[in-house]
Amino acid sequence: MPSPHAIAYAERSTPPRTALLLGGSGQIGAALLARLLEGGRWSVLALSRQPQHARPGLTWLRGSLQQMPALPSAVEAIFSTGPLDAFAHWYAGSGIDAARVVAFGSTSLGTKQDSDSAQERDLAARLRQAEQTVFARAAATGAHATLLRPTLVYGAGRDASLTRIAALARRLRCFPLPRGATDGLRAPVHVDDLAEAALAVLDVPATFDQAYALPGGERLTYREMVTRTLAAMSPPARLLELPPPLFGVVVRAAQSVGVARALTGAAVSRMRQDLVFDLTPAQRDFGYAPRGFAPTAAMLGQ
Repeated sequence: MPSPHAIAYAERSTPPRTALLLGGSGQIGAALLARLLEGGRWSVLALSRQPQHARPGLTWLRGSLQQMPALPSAVEAIFSTGPLDAFAHWYAGSGIDAARVVAFGSTSLGTKQDSDSAQERDLAARLRQAEQTVFARAAATGAHATLLRPTLVYGAGRDASLTRIAALARRLRCFPLPRGATDGLRAPVHVDDLAEAALAVLDVPATFDQAYALPGGERLTYREMVTRTLAAMSPPARLLELPPPLFGVVVRAAQSVGVARALTGAAVSRMRQDLVFDLTPAQRDFGYAPRGFAPTAAMLGQ
């Protein structure tokens, strides 16, 4: 059996694996980048629209999926953490060779396909088409793709859900909800758990050519999720539950002055819907074990 010193020497002498990271400055991408750079096991090319600081093992490329800079002919893995439809369009026409592709999509593919909002239905359709495009391009080139569908993402203070709730609560000094209409279940997922999942699937054949829902480790009602979010703020904010007719009046008044635009009719309707997903396939295939929901002020951009 090799000694610990021999193993350490072998790890140091092994060339780093190569990865192209798209969306490396985003909330999921930044968490994934930090893990890729741990221990010097990866050499990473990361794409960003804005200038970034280079680090050992990391080369930043300036550009976007619409204006891609020069790339190597091959990398070992491509990680996409930005909009899936944009990635799918680029990947379908790219000439880069990569044996593994790990891309983030969204559970909105299923939850919004029958929405009252035409915009949300269009999003679901674009996500579905994007997944099909990625799988088809990978199969055509002998690669293996894994698609990850997070639920409600939080943790970096940059999300459009809990951080937006906290921002609105700071502005209004409270957060309004319609009384008795917020018992739909949620399972918020932390960005660090998503980053861990992206690496965990990479070398597991059971995950090849598969898609996985990635919920958080705890199911709770929409009301309880908001309550914990408001309690984590600094200072904490108050939950204001209103009779549905009065809630509608308050929201319309706020929207008339440019506030609470995210509280659309479709969004309010979903507060009573269960938007939770089975994490058993991810647990079984790659040991997915997300944390429970325990937000802090820093996770909410404070």
